[in-house]
Amino acid sequence: MTPFTENVIRIIRSIPSGKVMTYGQIASLAGSPRGARQVVRILHSMSRKHQLPWHRVINSKGQIALKDEEAYQEQLFMLESEGVEVGMHGIIELGKYRYHPEEYDYI
Repeated sequence: MTPFTENVIRIIRSIPSGKVMTYGQIASLAGSPRGARQVVRILHSMSRKHQLPWHRVINSKGQIALKDEEAYQEQLFMLESEGVEVGMHGIIELGKYRYHPEEYDYI
């Protein structure tokens, strides 16, 4: 496993219940500011194995980015069950719910 992948996994695990982070935010903290798509691939391939709270990761617009209706509804339900308000079109207010960990914790 690469150091970037290890950092991504560690960062995602650190997102507390009721908070979210964006793919790009995670990539940047993990050491690759342009690695948002890599974060998507890591989530897709490693969420089960590493029991990651995948539902707490959203896109830079503050939206649930899943196209599959069943997966979208699952993420919506999980976020709402943690107290995250999800508005029209799956939009989450980043100013209220975005998690801001200390950057030096992941370098």
